[in-house]
Amino acid sequence: MKETAASAWAQARNILCLRLDGIGDLIMTAPAIAALKREKPDRRITLLTSRVGAEAAALISEIDDVIVYEAPWVKASPATSSSDDDSEIISRISKAGFDGAVIFTVYSQNPLPAALLCYLSEIPLRLAHCHENPYQLLTDWVPDPEPATILRHEVERQLDLVRSIGCDPRDSTIALKIDENAHRRVHMLLDDVGIDRRHPWAVVHPGATAEARRYPSAGYAKAIDILVRQHGWRMILTGTQSEGAIIESVRAQTSAPAASLAGRLNIGESAALLQQAPILISNNTAPVHIASAVGTPVVCLYALTNPQHMPWRVPSRVLYHDVPCRFCYKSTCPEQHHNCLRLVEPESIAAAAVALLAETDPTRPVKQGLAEMVASRTPVASEIKAGRR
Repeated sequence: MKETAASAWAQARNILCLRLDGIGDLIMTAPAIAALKREKPDRRITLLTSRVGAEAAALISEIDDVIVYEAPWVKASPATSSSDDDSEIISRISKAGFDGAVIFTVYSQNPLPAALLCYLSEIPLRLAHCHENPYQLLTDWVPDPEPATILRHEVERQLDLVRSIGCDPRDSTIALKIDENAHRRVHMLLDDVGIDRRHPWAVVHPGATAEARRYPSAGYAKAIDILVRQHGWRMILTGTQSEGAIIESVRAQTSAPAASLAGRLNIGESAALLQQAPILISNNTAPVHIASAVGTPVVCLYALTNPQHMPWRVPSRVLYHDVPCRFCYKSTCPEQHHNCLRLVEPESIAAAAVALLAETDPTRPVKQGLAEMVASRTPVASEIKAGRR
């Protein structure tokens, strides 16, 4: 980015950040938002986000205000937006007097509708990655190198965007603020469902918004059976109220006891639970990124829909079965076989969890031969990225 552009952004004190998709996406953007604030501590940061994204905004201390907008061009948005909604949001943004707008997207999202929104709202500085020439819609265009030239973790992608206007992140960790009341409520819930913290225990999150990212319920049930029956673990299943059926399907197929907190936790309490948990076992979805932020080890059942959303800088095992159709970027498996997840063996999940807990809690030794089993069956994130930069 030209020096004159960085100079113009240095004067911006009232910034609108746009992250219009989900909870996990916003959490992975938190380090970039923090960099904007750190560069100029007197800046006011307003977030324009979806209704679900707004739930997570309370965990990011650098966000001063939130505007909820279900953008009709975002895949997960409900089909309720109208021209009246768009006119209202443009009017609201215009009146707020923003100096600049930073549009955060995954590479497969088109930033131009958001750029047009900011252009019509008369925000003078507008920054985004974009594959095609945006002309006047963006004042600061960062040509998008993904996926043709490089593939980056989502955290790195957004940090690179703010670097282009002179914001030095200095710290790429995801920092979340968790209310003490949330911790107290989680303590009560753990007691309520009978979790004895003197024994190893884990949080299991079997849901995901996209069907292609859901490991089969039967596989989760078998992995739970192994961890409970053979290793003496206690298990807690989590999910939203709408994921209750998935959780009950797992519980119905396991012979071992597994408590459910489905629909009983808000986003802050979910973060508190994960911060207290010794380990998370989950599909590639928001809890993985929350666990990464609070430092909880993760066993991630990683559908090969994309390589950019691995657990970020936390002890982890990333489990998948390699397939020729990897990196399809689809929410529903286009081949209808789900082999990148379906062919992961439940025994591998249990082995990875036990080995990972032993690594991060030295008081719990790994059984002989278990580490070798994990090493032979558990590809890691670096293998997915190899040769693709």
